[in-house]
Amino acid sequence: MSAQPDHPPVTPYAPAPGAPAELLAQLRADRRADTWVPAFEREWDAALEESRRTFSLGGLYEVVQDWQGRIAHAPAVDAFVASGFDDSDAIDVAELRGRRK
Repeated sequence: MSAQPDHPPVTPYAPAPGAPAELLAQLRADRRADTWVPAFEREWDAALEESRRTFSLGGLYEVVQDWQGRIAHAPAVDAFVASGFDDSDAIDVAELRGRRK
């Protein structure tokens, strides 16, 4: 008998090579550009420095994935805020991610 897995290994998320530049263009076109572009650039620079030290692209991929999610969900967040619903019992997403790791 062999100890082969019965399912293929999960391939980690890897954005397209041009994804960071496309993402930055989307952020610059958004009405939140004044706050989002500097925040993205700070996170990207920190992840880039970390990748240089560790020879790992995981942090860069995570920054791209996080910001793609923010852009994709921005209309839903805007609708929620405009609706006046109470979100005082919300849980910080960063806290949830910390629990999974």
